[in-house]
Amino acid sequence: MKTTLLLPLLTATASVESSTLPTTNTSLQPRQQRALCDLYAYWSGHGYELLNNLWGKDSATSGSQCTYLDNASADNIQWSTTWTWEGGPNNVKSYPYVGRQVAKGRTIASVSKMPTSVTWRYDNEDIRANVAYDVFTAEDPGHVNSSGDYELMIWLARYGGVWPIGSSMGTVTLAGYTWELWTGYNGAMRVYSFVPPAGQVIRSFSADVKEFYNYLEKSHQFPASRQNIIVYQIGTEAFTGGPATFTCTKFSADVI
Repeated sequence: MKTTLLLPLLTATASVESSTLPTTNTSLQPRQQRALCDLYAYWSGHGYELLNNLWGKDSATSGSQCTYLDNASADNIQWSTTWTWEGGPNNVKSYPYVGRQVAKGRTIASVSKMPTSVTWRYDNEDIRANVAYDVFTAEDPGHVNSSGDYELMIWLARYGGVWPIGSSMGTVTLAGYTWELWTGYNGAMRVYSFVPPAGQVIRSFSADVKEFYNYLEKSHQFPASRQNIIVYQIGTEAFTGGPATFTCTKFSADVI
């Protein structure tokens, strides 16, 4: 299956646009600090940004989604998202994400490390969805963050038979895991997706994302010296199912 991703234009200096908690929703836990329920509702702080990215909602016959900031500090961020979508089973409805804000002009070659750690869970796995890191790079450091020249995805889970863009290129071992490498094009953007074998779910993951780029540079001629980091984020692409709640109990990322 082809997964299409489109994000709105945001920068590290974007203003905070977030709703306060609705007082009538007693299902929300007191620890939640922000409720983002509008299309592209946005929060930023402590070097992170959080987006209720419902870019594909028009392909659904019904459904809704809210994303919540649970806690944030300079060390890590905790967040969650609750969704229900019906219709258009092969279309992505949303990709709510948390991203590490990165200064413009950081090429992959100039970066020594991209350490990250995440722990997450889904309360309902009878869904069509994935959980994946997503990193866009582009030769133009000012490229809009809705796309890039290249897209790196690191899938930690896939539910309901969803598949990445392109075709399989075999397996590779990185960061202590064996991955199926898929590659193809999303428009003009070359996409590399590292996917765990069918049935494997990685709920706690710590790695240096630069290791994946080192492999791509060596084995697939990735032009590291000419590619700037545009976005560095993790989220869940929702197709259909629910109600389901994705909870990220800890996410941290950095560019060194």
